[in-house]
Amino acid sequence: MAKSQATFMKKQLEKNRQKKKEDKEQRKQERKQNATSGDLESMLAYVNEFGEIVSTPPEKKQA
Repeated sequence: MAKSQATFMKKQLEKNRQKKKEDKEQRKQERKQNATSGDLESMLAYVNEFGEIVSTPPEKKQA
C-alpha cells in the first residue's frame, strides 16, 4: 500500500519550515557579521563652509 498523501504533505511542510528557519538564521548571522558600529561618532555629519555635508569636524579657527 502506498503512503497517504497527508503524511507526505506533512513531511514536505516540515521540510519547508526547517529550510525557512535555516535561511532566516543565516541572514541573521550575515547581518551580525556586517554590522556597522552604532556609536555616535559614526552617525555625526558636519557642514563645511561651502554648505557641503562632510564626515570630518571643522577645524577650530583661532582669532
